[in-house]
Amino acid sequence: MNETISKGPDEKYCSECGAIIRAKAEICPKCGVRQSPSPFSINLGAMAPNGKNRLAAALFAILLGSFGIHKFYLGMTGWGIVYLLLCWTSIPTIVGIIEGILLLVMSDDEFVQKYGYI
Repeated sequence: MNETISKGPDEKYCSECGAIIRAKAEICPKCGVRQSPSPFSINLGAMAPNGKNRLAAALFAILLGSFGIHKFYLGMTGWGIVYLLLCWTSIPTIVGIIEGILLLVMSDDEFVQKYGYI
């Protein structure tokens, strides 16, 4: 019989062996490997499956939005080129700041859904 075991909301996968463990577990009980992010680290936004971080994208948009760096970071190369071509105007700067604010107020789930698989 094929039974699919799914992860609950208070569980996560072990970073080493992939076993389902408690979300707050520091060490995997199955393989004994310490889990990275430790409970003492600050959560600065969840990582998307492709490795992108919402906070990093927001900071890129606010600080370097006039050059489209956030678009390149998020995998939207075409839009990044458009921002580079228009960087001499103030349009990408204004749009980058607005996009940075929108990224900051976006939930981690929304970020993963929109940018996590690009």
